[in-house]
Amino acid sequence: MQARFLRIAEMLETFGPQQVGMPHVRPLEGKLWEMRMQGRDGIARAVYAAMQGRTLLVLHVFVKKSQTTPRAAMEAARKRLEAVK
Repeated sequence: MQARFLRIAEMLETFGPQQVGMPHVRPLEGKLWEMRMQGRDGIARAVYAAMQGRTLLVLHVFVKKSQTTPRAAMEAARKRLEAVK
């Protein structure tokens, strides 16, 4: 999972968030996006936001256990984004 996370992060750094799309990243709501990782250990997601300049801020990482993104994960990401602003 860590290797997949790093690969997607490198793609985002090289090409920018607008050029990397599904299945690697997708928009969630507002400024929140998610990196989508899948491996032998299951499915993981990293919720991040694009900040000023070329900075991406990873707000929350979790292992998916259901079809939808957990409400608690979204709340944690929103609170952390507000704390940074």
